[in-house]
Amino acid sequence: MARPWHASLRPDAPSTGDSETGEVRVPLELWTVDRSQGHCDLVLSRAEAKALQACLTLLTTRGVPPPLRAEAFG
Repeated sequence: MARPWHASLRPDAPSTGDSETGEVRVPLELWTVDRSQGHCDLVLSRAEAKALQACLTLLTTRGVPPPLRAEAFG
């Protein structure tokens, strides 16, 4: 079932990472259909970013990954 809302990467704001803490920030723009609803940052710990990267790799190369589990975030 399609949802009328989604988030997209903001092309004018690069993702950043803190090498000391491992925090990763991904600037997003929130949308309802074709209307921007504002901006927010997706902020992830190092473990969360690694788990998300693994799932995205599976999605883009092999199909649907298993669901993320809380214990994957260490």
